[in-house]
Amino acid sequence: MQANPKFIISGGGTGGHIFPAVAIADALKKKLPNAEILFVGAKGRMEMEKVPSAGYQIIGLWISGLQRRITTQNLLFPVKIIASLLKARSIIRSFKPDMVVGVGGYASGPTLRAAVAMGIPTIIQEQNSYPGITNKILAPKVNKICVAYDGMEKYFPKSSIVITGNPVRRDITMISDKRDEALSFFGLNNTSPVLLVLGGSLGARTINESILSSLELLANNGLQVIWQTGIAFAEKAEKALKPYANIGLRTFAFITRMDMAYAAADLVVSRAGAIAISELCLVGKPAILVPSPNVAEDHQTKNAMALVKKNASLLIKDSEALEKLCETIISLSGNSQLQEQLSKNIRQLAFPDAADQIADEIISCLKINSNNN
Repeated sequence: MQANPKFIISGGGTGGHIFPAVAIADALKKKLPNAEILFVGAKGRMEMEKVPSAGYQIIGLWISGLQRRITTQNLLFPVKIIASLLKARSIIRSFKPDMVVGVGGYASGPTLRAAVAMGIPTIIQEQNSYPGITNKILAPKVNKICVAYDGMEKYFPKSSIVITGNPVRRDITMISDKRDEALSFFGLNNTSPVLLVLGGSLGARTINESILSSLELLANNGLQVIWQTGIAFAEKAEKALKPYANIGLRTFAFITRMDMAYAAADLVVSRAGAIAISELCLVGKPAILVPSPNVAEDHQTKNAMALVKKNASLLIKDSEALEKLCETIISLSGNSQLQEQLSKNIRQLAFPDAADQIADEIISCLKINSNNN
């Protein structure tokens, strides 16, 4: 392996892809201080802002997903694929990476395809319990596949699979002594339970509508609330919470200090994205998961069921959230025995050193490839 190895990390689209990608990059830099790391993302997506703010260079591809209805964007999709493959090949030729890592998201597919075709060693970091079609197609051709769930040999070659867990933001691993600081940070008291409501970095309409319709009931049952709404719902939530500001109901378009949010929380309502689940496992909070129905292959339900089967979380279907979510929150908040059981079981599924393990796999693959050449 050369003294200054070069890595491309590709993917993004949501925080669920970006934060693990940055965590892997940070772990690589810690182990290989002279490493050069370039990100490849999708133009116009969140990674084009978040990655540079984390201190890394990024190049964008003209790529997006397929819409579920007939649109101009869908008609352009084949053109975008070809353009992205050509651009990815150009980036790889110019940067000359020793390894390419795909973390999921629109840009990951073309970049990994180009790298495989050009004979560059590749690793997939598959976050979900049910992989997307691109990763399933590429799996036999990549060097390693780092996964977070058991049973992934149904989709990938068994010999390539390494269970590493999903990387999460480093500050979330250090919340055990932050409870009092976190309550003060959000202006909450330490006598009433705190509900943290998360809909992912882009918000979740059904969760938001369910909480909005239940504010009075939640307040009357003594719950304090930290509610991340996403930008689209922020104004409506802010207006609705004005009467409750003095009794500990707080709303945010986006929570930048997730360590504080988790430290303050007694229970959590969340979508079931892979990284959200990995964070919940790590912080050990009793959770009610409301999987998004608007994702490929309904993979969030499959992610959630992996926890439910181990009695590590509760699940409410998106279609039933308006009717059942508030009632389930209140029931769980009053059941300390169930909270303890869920908390204990979800902690057992955590991978606190996932980023380091993935970095070690990348370096190991790189050494093996160097020795073979």
